[in-house]
Amino acid sequence: MTEPRIGVIGIPGKWSTETLADAVEARTGFRLVIDMAQVSLDLTTSSLWFKGVDLCKLDGLIVKKISEEYSPHTLDRLEMLRVAENRGVKVFSGAENIIRLVDRLSCTVTLSNAGIPMPPTCVTEDREAAFAAVNRFGSAVFKPLFSTKARGMCILEASAGEDVVRKDIAAFSEAHPVMYIQQKMDLSGQDLGMVFLAGEYLGTYARVSQSKAWNTTIESGGKYASYSPDDELIALAHKAQEPFGLDFTTVDVALTPEGPIVFEVSAFGGFKGALEGAGIEAAGLYADHALRKVRS
Repeated sequence: MTEPRIGVIGIPGKWSTETLADAVEARTGFRLVIDMAQVSLDLTTSSLWFKGVDLCKLDGLIVKKISEEYSPHTLDRLEMLRVAENRGVKVFSGAENIIRLVDRLSCTVTLSNAGIPMPPTCVTEDREAAFAAVNRFGSAVFKPLFSTKARGMCILEASAGEDVVRKDIAAFSEAHPVMYIQQKMDLSGQDLGMVFLAGEYLGTYARVSQSKAWNTTIESGGKYASYSPDDELIALAHKAQEPFGLDFTTVDVALTPEGPIVFEVSAFGGFKGALEGAGIEAAGLYADHALRKVRS
């Protein structure tokens, strides 16, 4: 019996992408790492071309990373994958499911509607409303709607004074007219990545700050560590990821003096944190899951 042909969409040369491609190749003998920047959609023939391969003729596509950095153009790449889905290609996670997460506001609204505890949040294009939010929060994190790993985020302190705050709001607003503003929370130097495969909980890792940086991201010097959550925390993370229907994801959770909060549900999930912090070989588990679905 011929083994399924499953391509991996990601960033060529990046560890997570190549590790997933390795896992797929080890199980099927087929390897194709796809850079969406080199993909062309032909709607006349309903084909999706990458280096001479029509992706619509593959059995499956696993989306490890759709672009190096998020932007509205990321959504265009995901829309292209809907053509492959319509042709019968199984995409992991589904394109429409990922689309709901790439935009931070879409993710936030879904979580809020599901009753998930989150940091106090204000979203506005009105600079006066933004100024009021900074004063209300005391310390506020301004976040681009399309970003990962804290890129483009900044902190505004009410204590800096009105002139400084208004100037900083204006500068942020020029680049990001829709301002997403959250109260800066006390994270006690760490936050958690809670890993799920097809809605089933796999384990948890912590990102622990090693510096005075306000966030715990690895890019800011954070380190992965193991963490054992209680059943209540697992239930919260499970509830948070459930509305999105992802094949693989990480729920970002923080423990604050006011209780646990959810920052976001990841569109793609973190392989390295799962491996180094929780001993979870996510690439192999994800490849096995995709194969089961393709063969079913």
